[in-house]
Amino acid sequence: MRHRIFIYLSLLATGWCGGASRSHAENATAIPTGLPGIVISSEVRTHPPERLWMAQIDLTEKRVHLRVDRGGPDPDGAGQWQTTLLEPTKIAGRDRFDLVINGDFFKARNVKDAEGGKSKYRADLWASVIGPAMTDGQTWAVSGQRRPCLVVHTNGAVAIETLKRPTRDDWEVVAGNVLLVHDGTNVAHVAETAREPRTVAGLDAAREHLTLLVVDGRKRGVAAGMTYDELAVEMHRLGCAEAVNLDGGGSSVLAIRSGDGAMKILNAPTDGHERAVANVLGVIVDR
Repeated sequence: MRHRIFIYLSLLATGWCGGASRSHAENATAIPTGLPGIVISSEVRTHPPERLWMAQIDLTEKRVHLRVDRGGPDPDGAGQWQTTLLEPTKIAGRDRFDLVINGDFFKARNVKDAEGGKSKYRADLWASVIGPAMTDGQTWAVSGQRRPCLVVHTNGAVAIETLKRPTRDDWEVVAGNVLLVHDGTNVAHVAETAREPRTVAGLDAAREHLTLLVVDGRKRGVAAGMTYDELAVEMHRLGCAEAVNLDGGGSSVLAIRSGDGAMKILNAPTDGHERAVANVLGVIVDR
């Protein structure tokens, strides 16, 4: 039986990060999930206006498992397309994920990026991811250049590494475009000044906790989004020694399984609804 999710709207609640400043903590909302090994919180800020959603995954919890999966099946075999687009909550429902975020940057056949009602990213479109990708030990995408990736190794260890293609020691791989934090240091592109919706994955130095951050954006006066440098500062505040930026914009989404078994989207995607994507990172909690 699925655990019910209780959402406490206390502004005095704090997340898992003991280093949060007082102004951050006062605007925090704790979201106990009833799921072993998963803690979720959100923050509302005003200068600049921000909406942040954070999930910390305890990788030492034996009942917790990470899995990367694509949308639909490969539509053209040996051709350039590797999958078909599908909404993250539908992928989660199919794969029995308890938590899901969007994954790699991708391109879809005959589609140009657009937001809101103009977005043409729809389910079943043929698509390919930009970086390397692996699901359950099976490589289904490689890259022409090295890209920062969140990697689950065959021995269960989780790391952030730069890869062109998964190796025989890898089991799950999802790629991003920019390494934000490395060895505890901000290595983001400081000159990049655009604030956008973002999805980020980070690890602490011991690689025992995975932090997932989803930042809403493109909502004037409500959620400005973040630059790469701001993301790096945020992930460092959350205790991450390594962090990678995943796909963002209208793709950014964080959803969790609710008490009735349905997937509930926590953030506010810019299209007004979740966008169909090429792949996701999911979390499964054994019952």
